[in-house]
Amino acid sequence: MTIRSRRETITFRHPAHIRGIERELPAGAYEVVTDEEMIEGLSFASWRRIATMITVPSEGVRGATEMLSIGSVDLADAQAADAQASDVQAADVHALEARVAHD
Repeated sequence: MTIRSRRETITFRHPAHIRGIERELPAGAYEVVTDEEMIEGLSFASWRRIATMITVPSEGVRGATEMLSIGSVDLADAQAADAQASDVQAADVHALEARVAHD
């Protein structure tokens, strides 16, 4: 069985909540590792996600980190919520700028 790991850095612009993690994560950059296994017996290369993990600051130990297992859908939901919060914030800024320009 062939397994590969893919690493990427994601950024939350706002404090984030990911289902399965009991605490709020501060805004910032996080490393995400996704493990995938090759589905054998096909005439083409295909991979199945088997694990998603995120590196987060440890609670109570300054400067330490821990790697937590999360669901890929839960991560996608947190990223969508972060993007939506950014869109709302941008709309509020534009509305305020329009009001100031009008006055």
